Parts: sequence; structure tokens; C-alpha cells
Amino acid sequence: MNKSKILRDIKQHLHLLEKDRLSPYATLSIQAVRRRDEQEVIDGHRENFSVDADRILHSLAYSRYIDKTQVFYLVKNDHITHRVLHVQLVSKIGRTIGRLLRLNEDLIEAVALGHDIGHAPFGHDGEGFLSDLSREYGLGNFLHNVQGVRFLEALEKKGAGWNLSLQVLDGILSHNGEVHNPALYPDSSKDFARLEDEIKKLTENPEFPIWPMTIEGCVVRMADTISYIGRDIEDAIRLGLIKRNEIPVDCRRRLGETNGTIVYTLVEDLISESLEKPTISFSTEVAEALKKLKDFNQEFIYAHTKTKS
Repeated sequence: MNKSKILRDIKQHLHLLEKDRLSPYATLSIQAVRRRDEQEVIDGHRENFSVDADRILHSLAYSRYIDKTQVFYLVKNDHITHRVLHVQLVSKIGRTIGRLLRLNEDLIEAVALGHDIGHAPFGHDGEGFLSDLSREYGLGNFLHNVQGVRFLEALEKKGAGWNLSLQVLDGILSHNGEVHNPALYPDSSKDFARLEDEIKKLTENPEFPIWPMTIEGCVVRMADTISYIGRDIEDAIRLGLIKRNEIPVDCRRRLGETNGTIVYTLVEDLISESLEKPTISFSTEVAEALKKLKDFNQEFIYAHTKTKS
């Protein structure tokens, strides 16, 4: 049998399996929208969002994740989280959630792998420094989510970009896990013109609210929070910034006091609250505890003098 026909038949079978297996709220691979049609993608054996994940993984910008700061920089400790590990954790947690909610895991993986690809060295401190410089020279704010889209759309491949799908680029742009949202509702009415408009508005005003266009993008936004909230606590304890018994009592009681327990609790709650629904959300009790834990991290970890030194 002809090799091309075999691969086409396999891909067609995968399309049918997706349609049969995935939730009605999931994004099908055949729904991917690109700026330019590519015969290689259309005829190839990989699904659309799998192509995007591979392209991000092989990009130059992805290579620069290596040794970039997550929270703590210039620390001589191999066990402190760096950006590349955080990205892998977001991908793994997101795909676990997606599998149980019957969502598109390829789309989740692509958004997760690319979500921090525009980050500067030295984490959010580096981002803030570059943003100050950018405003000084009339360029607007420097935002890592905007830069991530810019890298993948306009800088990679000598300016040609990777021609990623709208759904993946939108997920990268709207991934902001630092903003506390107990529930996320996909904003599905987007196209490339809307993406460009949101980039412009964010550059002018970083607080401009945007939401992912797919439920998979919503999963990554939540997985971003889940992956860092307990991990940052473990790093801070390892570096002597805080002690475990200083974590708020009600947070420990509701979420746990170790990274593993916190991740497990948040993932199970999110799945239970979101199953067979068009939204991704935490329960009220868990969302309140998570907000309090975020506030604790902000005051005693991210704003700590040792973190900034």
C-alpha cells in the first residue's frame, strides 16, 4: 500500500476518534486556523496542534528557556526551579487535567510549552526593567506574553515565523496565571484581527482583561498557577525565606502544606468542578484558599528582600 495513503488513513481515523472521544466543549484539531495554509501540514501525519507543539519545541526561543529565572535568580542551588522546569510542569499538569476532562491534549501541550517563551532573564523583575526602558523610548510596555507571540510570529525563521494556529497564539497571549480567577470562560469569538487588537491594547495597558478563546487555553492558565504556587513555597523553604508552619493555617487545612499535596488538591478540585461544563473553575472554598495562598506568596516570597537581591 502507498505510504502517503497509509498516513492519510491514519490521520483520518484520528480525526474520527477525536470527534467521538472529546468533550463537546473541546477544540478539535481540524478547527485549527492558520494565517497561511500549508500543504505539508494538511498532508502530513501529525494533527494540527501537535505540529504547533513540535514547532515551539524546536524553536530558538524555546532553547532560551534553559537557565532562565522562575522566581529566584543567581542562586547556587541545582534544586531551585528554573523557567524550563516550570514550563514542563505546566504542560504535564495541563495534559493531566485535559485527559480527565476529555479535552485536546495536543493544544494544551502547545500552549503550555510556549506560554512563557517571551520571558526576559530574571523573571518578572527583568520584565519590569525592560518595560520601564520600553516606555522610556515610547515603545509601550514590555510584556512576556506579547513578546512570546512576537517571537513565534515575526522573529523566528528569519522573520517568517512558525505559522502557528490562532488557538495556540491566543493561549500564549492570554495565559496570565498571576491574575486570580476562580473561574474561566472561553471567549471563542476571536480571529487574527482580534489577536492583533488585544496585543495593541495590552501593550498600552497591561491590566487590559483578556480571556483564552478555547477551554484548553483556560486549562493552561489554571495549570500555570497550580504548577508554581506550591513549588515556589518549596523553593522559598529550601532557601530559608520562610518556614512551612508559616503557611496560613486555613490554606494548609484546605490545600495542604507540601507542593505535591497542593497540586493534587487543586487538580482534583478543578476537575470535579469543571467536568462536562463549558467553563474551568475551582470550588468557592478552594478558590478562596488559593487566593490567600497567592497573597502569602506575594508578601513573604516574591517581595522578600532576599528574592530581590
